[in-house]
Amino acid sequence: MNKARETTHFGEQTVALEDKQGLVNKVFHDVADRYDLMNDLMSGGIHRIWKDAMVADLAPPKTGSRPYKVLDMAGGTGDVAERIINASVGYAEVVVSDINADMLRVGAERAKGWRFPAQASFVEANAEELPFPDNSFDAYTIAFGIRNVPRIQQALGEAHRVLKRGGRILVLEFSQVDVPGFDAVYKAFSDRVIPPMGRMVTGDGQPYQYLVESIRKFPSPPMFSGMLAEAGFKRVKHTPYTGNVAALFSGWKI
Repeated sequence: MNKARETTHFGEQTVALEDKQGLVNKVFHDVADRYDLMNDLMSGGIHRIWKDAMVADLAPPKTGSRPYKVLDMAGGTGDVAERIINASVGYAEVVVSDINADMLRVGAERAKGWRFPAQASFVEANAEELPFPDNSFDAYTIAFGIRNVPRIQQALGEAHRVLKRGGRILVLEFSQVDVPGFDAVYKAFSDRVIPPMGRMVTGDGQPYQYLVESIRKFPSPPMFSGMLAEAGFKRVKHTPYTGNVAALFSGWKI
């Protein structure tokens, strides 16, 4: 007898687990050059404030006796990495990693115009199988990327592995709106506005439809916090942003 294939979700579709990454890659290949515009459409531009808040929470040091190294996973376009480096006034060293070469291409090109371009490097890698040694980084950040990983628990385990003891993980992700009345408005906006707007801007609304659906399939904040704890992180907490449209999760490797 053939062993049943393990399945997962791709938006509202059920797909074979091994097929999801290719489908996700195609979504981001199609929108790589307009990725930040995509987040502007989905969040009304507020994602920029949320990312600023994440970096403020990270509070990267501006000096020290040894390098401060950050892995920014799924960070292809480099907007989070640039914030971290600027916040550290050029002290932090950020490895921007993404499984999608098109996203990295956009980020590497943009980095040429940064204030501290030498502080960033770009590495194509899978969050589930990182090509970095144990205990390599002081911090691991991922913004709006973890929900696209087929094996989220495995990726969190890898994040824990590559962090140094005393290192910190910060995960910024769209969440589940919990404000009565606002939740209905947000759902209507997501269903009726975002995909048509994406079609108008890029010529294809399907990637935006997937991204709306992927948000709804992402684990609830208590469930995701439990996944971080299962990966070995301590002092796990989450902070809701804008009526829980997004949430910032954090934990420590102790």
